[in-house]
Parts: sequence; C-alpha cells; structure tokens
Amino acid sequence: MRIAVTGSIATDHLMTFPGRFADQFVADQLHTVSLSFLVDNLDVRRGGVAANIAFGMGQLGTTPILVGAAGFDFDEYRAWLDRHGVDTDSVRISETLHTARFVCTTDADHNQIGSFYTGAMSEARLIELKTVADRVGSLDLVLIGADDPEAMLRHTEECRSRAIPFAADFSQQIARMEGEEIRILLDGATYLFSNEYEKGLIESKTGWSDAQILAKVGHRVTTLGSRGVRIERVGEDPIEVGCAEEERKADPTGVGDAFRAGFLSGLAWGVSLERAAQVGCMLATLVIETVGTQEYQLRRAHFMDRFTKAYGVEAAEEVQAHLG
Repeated sequence: MRIAVTGSIATDHLMTFPGRFADQFVADQLHTVSLSFLVDNLDVRRGGVAANIAFGMGQLGTTPILVGAAGFDFDEYRAWLDRHGVDTDSVRISETLHTARFVCTTDADHNQIGSFYTGAMSEARLIELKTVADRVGSLDLVLIGADDPEAMLRHTEECRSRAIPFAADFSQQIARMEGEEIRILLDGATYLFSNEYEKGLIESKTGWSDAQILAKVGHRVTTLGSRGVRIERVGEDPIEVGCAEEERKADPTGVGDAFRAGFLSGLAWGVSLERAAQVGCMLATLVIETVGTQEYQLRRAHFMDRFTKAYGVEAAEEVQAHLG
C-alpha cells in the first residue's frame, strides 16, 4: 500500500533563558521594546508534522512517501530521513528559501517567546500529486497534514478529482482556517484525524454536527490524550483503544504525529482498525518518553514486549507478522 504524507517539514531551534522574561520588561516602555536575551543552550530538533509522521512510518518499515517543500538547506535532514526508511524523492526543494523554522526561547518560569518562519513551506502549493503518483506507480492513500493552506486545498481537490482516497488532518492550521475551508478539506475524506479540542472546533467552525461530519467522512479518528483514541463510522459501534503504559513522561511534543504514523502503518499492513490504533498508541507512548519528535528508537523486541503487555498475545501475534 503506497501512502503519501503531505504537510510541513521544519526544524525547531529551542533555547533556554535562565532568568524571567517578566523581570526584563518596563511597564511604561512596552511600546518600544528592544531586548536581547543571553541564552544557556541551543537544541536543534527535526520536526514538521509530515516529516514526523513519515519518520514513524519508516521506523515501522512501511516506506512512506514524504510530500512537502523544504529549503536548499535540507540535505542533512533528507539524509536522516532516507536512513530511516522514508522516500524523500517527492520533496520539493526551494532554490531561494530556507526550510521552515520554529525559533523559541523558554525562561525559568516556562514562559516562551517564539517565531515561526514559513520559508520554503509556501512552495508546497506548487506540488502536483499526479507527479508523485506517476513516479511511484500509484497512490492508495494521501494524508493531507498541516501545511501551506493553499497546498492543503490543492492536494484535497486533486485527490477528489483523481479519485485518490485521502485523510484530512488539519492539526495546527485549524486555528487560522475559516469554516468554508474546513468544509472543503474534510468532505469526502476516508479518514478525519483530530484531537478532542480540534473535534469541537471543527464542529463549531463548520456549523455541522458530529453526525453530519461523520456522514461526510468514512472514519472519524479522535485522539483522547491519556485515554487513547476513538474511531467512529456511520452505523457501526465506536472502536476505543487505550494507551500503553508509560515508563516516564518526558515530552508530549509529536505524540499525535506518532499515533498517525502507527495507525497509517497498520492500514498499510492491512490489519484491522483496532490493531492499527493499537500500533499508533504504542508508538505514541515511545514518543512521549523521549525529548524530541524523532529521537526515539524503535527496537522491535522491546516494542513487541510492551505491545503484548498492553494489548494481549493475539494482537501481538498479528502485528508481529508485519513488523518482523
């Protein structure tokens, strides 16, 4: 099963300031702020929702096709993804712009000052999925993740016109989208991904009820935080899957992307929706135990031991046949 993952490709530059931002502001001079913070360290992390999802799928051996736009500085990041089983040949490389970048400084009180540079991501709207499909033979499913809004609309329309099944996953972009855009992006989706808060926001912005949205998509997949995930289909009982037990909680960033990676890998293997959700929840648990969205290691034996403990022998035997 050939799955293309579209969306953002970015790097995160994370710094820490040992003091308090609040101590540096003068109340009557806020209209002329000019500050520079001497920071203690810098962590550069690979990120972007599409790259995170593709990395997880690559770890599970399903060879995802990454579709997005990156800058002329992408060589090292590309090599990393290639080494971890991701097909990066459909990434568009900008000749003039850097890869999208999030730069953030956190103070001693965990307050943050950050900036997001869109950069090459704005060129994702120039990517045609037909070119991708012609290169790999065909596409069985396209995940349309958070990206340049025009790119998300173009990919959705192209999937509909070419009868390619697609999954709608608005993620961070839902905050800036209007109801009409959301209605266009979800109508006819085979899968609609969101967390609980985003689920309510989708209903509020579109003016459609839960039942109306469910009638327009094949499957509604809602992540529930520590309670796992719920999968709904018209006329069927919901499928609910809990989370695997955590060994520690280091950083929740990228947990949703990891769930999608596991779930999509399950679809690629042809296992049931329940099994796919279990794989997604197990992978998400590995990510929450690690600082960084692509810093975890998937050791097969360790993964299967924990999967068996969480979901039972029968489920583990079915997944093991695909995981190897």
